[in-house]
Amino acid sequence: MTATLNPAIVGQAEKHHTAVLTRALSGTTVDEKQWITLNQALAAGGTVERAAHVAHVAQLTLWRPADVDTAMAALAGTGLVRETPGDRVEVTDAGRALVAKVRVASGEILGRAYGSVPAADLAVAARVLTTITARMAEELG
Repeated sequence: MTATLNPAIVGQAEKHHTAVLTRALSGTTVDEKQWITLNQALAAGGTVERAAHVAHVAQLTLWRPADVDTAMAALAGTGLVRETPGDRVEVTDAGRALVAKVRVASGEILGRAYGSVPAADLAVAARVLTTITARMAEELG
């Protein structure tokens, strides 16, 4: 019998992705919220307007903005980001180095896992999950 995509399968995949991230973050002072906040800042170019970034990460993750702001403050407290004029936040060299280290550690496992699936199947999965996520976002709207 062939399985069909359902919430349990998506949930298991998400839990395993989180476990990979947790392993990669082991030995750092960074938790998942801080990681996503930092990684998204780097993905946005490394310097972001703080309030807009907090709102973006909160919307992306469905976390409370106050929790994302707390994560940002923790990142600043450990020197992974620094506040700059104009309510902007910049990823520091230490933050960039941490992101690179975590990406290498998690990338090894993720690369093998994703590499075991044909590219065409990954493209279909991406379209399906993107569509489902967008629909749920509309419903939660």
